Amino acid sequence: MSLLSRALPALRLYGTGLAVSLHQLLRRLRPGGAPAPVFPTQNGNVAIVTGGTKGIGYQTVKHLARLGMHVIIAGNDENEGREAARKIKEETVNEKVEFLHCDLASMKSIRQFVQQFKARNCPLHVLVNNAGVMLVPERKTEDGFEEHFGLNYLGHFLLTNLLLETLKQSGTHSHNARVITVSSATHYVGRLHLNDLQSRCSYSPHGAYAQSKLALVLFTYRLQHLLTADGSHVTANVVDPGVVNTELYRNVCWATKVVKWMTAWLFFKTPEEGASTSIYAAVSPELEGVGGIYLYNEQRTKSTDASYDEELQRRLWTESCKMTRISDIGSRSP
Repeated sequence: MSLLSRALPALRLYGTGLAVSLHQLLRRLRPGGAPAPVFPTQNGNVAIVTGGTKGIGYQTVKHLARLGMHVIIAGNDENEGREAARKIKEETVNEKVEFLHCDLASMKSIRQFVQQFKARNCPLHVLVNNAGVMLVPERKTEDGFEEHFGLNYLGHFLLTNLLLETLKQSGTHSHNARVITVSSATHYVGRLHLNDLQSRCSYSPHGAYAQSKLALVLFTYRLQHLLTADGSHVTANVVDPGVVNTELYRNVCWATKVVKWMTAWLFFKTPEEGASTSIYAAVSPELEGVGGIYLYNEQRTKSTDASYDEELQRRLWTESCKMTRISDIGSRSP
């Protein structure tokens, strides 16, 4: 493979990041701007947020807790998780914030988390698939999957499917349960390689990351199709937080780290700003009963053309069921 071919995924990724950063700057420079939305209280509702110990996930948990929701942080670091729950309880004066261990890089851990949650016999109104890794060197999850695809995508695919029955039981005609999945603008440059989902032929951390984010969009659209066909009171939407100043950039090259350090205050969103679309998707009355859409800056936005390919959605779903060893609920649905 030529040097240019190897460099293309990185060039596409950084090009997308630059375009989004410039858009964010222009938006910030506009005079005025809409006031922050005020959402109804969520007393009695239950949410699970993956990766809720820091960054966008932490801010999502904090805002949902402020609205009175019972929030469970799903994460893989016990000490970090318990400390995050303690701080949020303190800041929001909501005692119903807790941590449960869930390593999305382990199918066994995900199943154990779901068993623990179901043992409580409580409903589930909101699932926020937020956790992720970015640009990690080539390595595998506990189950042998390429880490971006295994953790970012397959982990959330399995978690959502295992919680689907609880979500269906919790949703009602007037108050649907909601699945919110965090993708990113990098999905626009992602390529889904159905014959090489593990990026074995030619590994690029940039290409693998973008593919995982595209897979999340395809998954969301297929999930909504199946929920609609089933008549379930559950909706599934996908959100794009923008370019946000979080710890996800720890694996970028040193030159990019220097540029980020110098310019993040101007071009990047804060984690709180980055969480706003996830929160909007989780609780906004405007989205009651609305599913299968891509949201950016709390607005419906068109995702990449490939994401609307229903055959591609179906094939990815079927392959994902095989990988995670669950029954394919969509096998009878066109």
